[in-house]
Amino acid sequence: KLVNDTFRSSGASGSCLEASVRQVYLPAQAPDLKDSAVALAVDDRNAAWEADLPLEDESALWNYLTVLEQGRRLSLLAHCLSFGVNAVHEKVNPYGAGISASGLTRRMAQADRLAQAVDLDMVAAGWEPTVDTYLNRVPKARILEAVCEAKGEGTAQLLDHLKKGEMASEAERLLKGSGWLPEVLRRADLVALDGEDIAEGQGTDSDFEDLESVSDADLPAFLTEDLPDAPAAMMAAE
Repeated sequence: KLVNDTFRSSGASGSCLEASVRQVYLPAQAPDLKDSAVALAVDDRNAAWEADLPLEDESALWNYLTVLEQGRRLSLLAHCLSFGVNAVHEKVNPYGAGISASGLTRRMAQADRLAQAVDLDMVAAGWEPTVDTYLNRVPKARILEAVCEAKGEGTAQLLDHLKKGEMASEAERLLKGSGWLPEVLRRADLVALDGEDIAEGQGTDSDFEDLESVSDADLPAFLTEDLPDAPAAMMAAE
């Protein structure tokens, strides 16, 4: 039933099994998502299964699945089910339409467990905070928070005076290759480990060290040309 629903344009009616996968579509996405390495890998996997499965003959399909090696059968099952995974963090509607607050909490907790089970790494999967995928969709305070977490408070302060568009563009450049993820894309188990590391190192970095960590290579000329040296900045702050 799941194979028919996944690979046939029109689901077969009259099945004795009331089981189905409701495919999930993102309400908004980056324009190049379909060309990403992960999306292309899913397309290739789907095409490979489609080429192997005798989809036009239901009896032959039953026989194929019956004799299919167990590991391959489980892989096919996982492939069919994957189209129904919904880890979208939607806005809760207080008037009853859409997902409830408790439903969203349950969904995200289950999604996190699933991410741990398959060892999902959004950085390795190729996601990065770009202007289109994240930075233009959040307020300036969130952009500064992201830069602060990835590059330090000193760097974030240097972006504080920029307009939203300029701030988003500079933040994209600064965050590239940093491995930074917004909270909604972080696995709870890895966040807990990071928290332990942070707790051990709390109080070791001063504002002076933070300013020293900002190098000319990190920032464009228009941000650094009027930047005072660190000792002068610290004296002014005092």
